[in-house]
Amino acid sequence: MKILSQKTIGLLLLITTLLPLAGHAQSQFKVIAFFTGKNDLAHISFVGEANKRFPEMAKNNNFTYDTTSNWNNLNANFLADYQVVLFLDTRPETPEQREAFQKYMENGGGWLGFHFAAFALTPSAYPQNWDWYHNAFLGSGQYKSNTWRPTSAILKVEDSKSPVTRGLSKTFKASPNEWYRWEKDLKANPDIRVLLSIDQASFPLGTGPKQHEIWHSGYYPVVWTNKKYKMVYMNMGHNDIDYENKTNKELSFTFDNPTQNELILNTMLWLGKAKK
Repeated sequence: MKILSQKTIGLLLLITTLLPLAGHAQSQFKVIAFFTGKNDLAHISFVGEANKRFPEMAKNNNFTYDTTSNWNNLNANFLADYQVVLFLDTRPETPEQREAFQKYMENGGGWLGFHFAAFALTPSAYPQNWDWYHNAFLGSGQYKSNTWRPTSAILKVEDSKSPVTRGLSKTFKASPNEWYRWEKDLKANPDIRVLLSIDQASFPLGTGPKQHEIWHSGYYPVVWTNKKYKMVYMNMGHNDIDYENKTNKELSFTFDNPTQNELILNTMLWLGKAKK
């Protein structure tokens, strides 16, 4: 039987002591995803997909992913435990929730919003009644129009120096999506940094049947950040659904796209680690 030296025993004890600390350190940051998941099957499909795929991404990249459909959790005490907030499909509606979110962002919190999280249209069920969020924070103002059906688009990297777009090819094909046009000119806003836009090779974009649902030209930002905050908005988040044949079958998935997933992961890691 080999007797260990005091030095070896000391090293083993040190390693044993540090192992739990190393395991604890693996979770680099915590993410909380807010969602509603009640309106539009395409958005519900995306929420379900996101809540399946983000935990896998979190496990493989050492962060924690939690979810809640209770928007009253959007308060200072609850948010204090998280470094990144996601809005998967909608936005907060009460004054208390909105005030808590604004303070969270002004204090350096991270945020990633998808697709309908930026929607506002007066009059509608989601009117533009939150100037800070839609005008100052997102910079987009109200929704103006969209393409239809959900189709793939060629996206162009506008800013290759951003950690969000690092490693992406200059252009890539996105998953099918309903693409939005906005009231305000994001390119003219000095606070907004457009990261990706729809490439000219995408046109005509959409299939109709209505002619205004098919885009033939124009400049359309898809992913952007506001330099005053740790935030990213992505227009993706509307899966294709078979409405026409009334089967409601899911025809596409946002996360079935390796390049797009790399974009999302880059964003999560940047938001989780970056300082204001």
